[in-house]
Order: sequence, then C-alpha cells, then structure tokens
Amino acid sequence: MFCPEPVFRTKIEMERMAVGNILQITADDPASEEDITRWVNRTGHQLIGVKKTGNDLEFTIKKVK
Repeated sequence: MFCPEPVFRTKIEMERMAVGNILQITADDPASEEDITRWVNRTGHQLIGVKKTGNDLEFTIKKVK
C-alpha cells in the first residue's frame, strides 16, 4: 500500500483500541516512516520503535489517549 493508506489504516486501528494497548504495523512504502512518525507525534500517541528489515518497516505504537 502506498501513502496515505498506511496512515489511514493505522488511524482506524488506533481508534478501535483501548488506551495503553500497543499496535504493530508493517509497511513496505518507504514514505511510511516519515508519514506514520509524523502522524503519531501529531496525535499524541507514543512511537515505541521503528525497525527496518530489508524493504519492510515495522512500527510499534502505544495508544496514549
């Protein structure tokens, strides 16, 4: 999936989750690193980490509010 789809799907999943839960996302769009990181910072959630494996990016995000 290409941007902005990974951000939209992340937003939808975060809305379904309870505060304190953790979401892991795997994306292969290089733009996802900047886009998802920016979205997490803007929305006040916590980006626990970003792991790069080959062409894949794995994001770990904690729902804060």
